[in-house]
Amino acid sequence: MKYKCLVLDHDDTSVKSTSELHYPAFRLIMEKMRPNHEIPSLRTFIEKNFEPGIVPYYQDELGFTGDEFLLEQKMWKDYIKDKTPHFFEGFVDIIKRFKEQGGYVCVVSHSLGEEIMRHYSENGITADMIFGRELPIEQQKPNPYPLHKIMETYNLKPEDLIMVDDLRFGHEMAEAAGVDFAAAGWGYEGVPIVEEYMRENSDYYFETVEEFSAFIFEEK
Repeated sequence: MKYKCLVLDHDDTSVKSTSELHYPAFRLIMEKMRPNHEIPSLRTFIEKNFEPGIVPYYQDELGFTGDEFLLEQKMWKDYIKDKTPHFFEGFVDIIKRFKEQGGYVCVVSHSLGEEIMRHYSENGITADMIFGRELPIEQQKPNPYPLHKIMETYNLKPEDLIMVDDLRFGHEMAEAAGVDFAAAGWGYEGVPIVEEYMRENSDYYFETVEEFSAFIFEEK
């Protein structure tokens, strides 16, 4: 295989979580907490996640207070806790095959580690390490801490890893650690602001899961 360790983002890289989980939860949050505010479209929600990021969006554009952030987190957790988004077609097979061939699969995400673990388990797969939202903020993506920890744990070099993400935070983290970065172009189809940035800044850009699979397993 081309790499020894596959480092995966979760939302909209591995699973269709924005459209199936996070955006519906966001709509409920807006209806309760900002009932007089027009609810942004799914595309706008994706753009806000990309720039400036969901926390600055809540804080600076919607004016959430500290107490409102706590309520938002509770509503979001309550909504997603018993739901499992679909993996992108072919992605579970990539994870299984990579591990069967002796590779490591790690996840670095802004989702909760326990939720990621549940999504994997319900699809018959496991991750070797998971770094989620439960980490201290200073250790979360885009801080390169997760990549350094992975390399330390498995005695790997930067060239042994590839980071796969649909947004810029994964790219920033990979760049800081000297790790190759692949853009999951299948995760944000039809959002030009995201695609333009990712095409320009990524080491590799893949429009489909099939293209990514062929690259990882050196099939072309």
